[in-house]
Amino acid sequence: MTTTLTPAPTTPATDRLAALLITFLETGTPPDGLFHPEVFCDLTVPYWRLQARGIPGLVALRRNGHPAPGTVPRHRLDRTATGFVLEIEERWSQDGQPWYCRELFRADVRDDAVVRLSVYCTGDWDAAQQRRHGEEVTLLEA
Repeated sequence: MTTTLTPAPTTPATDRLAALLITFLETGTPPDGLFHPEVFCDLTVPYWRLQARGIPGLVALRRNGHPAPGTVPRHRLDRTATGFVLEIEERWSQDGQPWYCRELFRADVRDDAVVRLSVYCTGDWDAAQQRRHGEEVTLLEA
């Protein structure tokens, strides 16, 4: 299904929505004004794809995958004609163990709120996977 969207202005509203999305990722609670009531989320994780419609469904999708609050220590924001793309690194602790993932969010904006969100996640890395990666790979950039 193709959705036609009116281009979103690349204004401080885009920056505001991206900052609110980071707040949602860190807390698990969507700030007022972030999501359109009819928001649609299409989440792709390694070997799986999930979808939700509406704010309660999107929040449930998030909390099922990341029940603990965390931090977004690094991010990159690129504005698009219809909203923005946000690349993030996310860290959190769950059951006494540190976790890590990288995600890419493509957000379409309508009526000054995110109406469509496509999420691409590397998968969640537990402490053992992070340690193995550190031992086997030297990254050129953080």
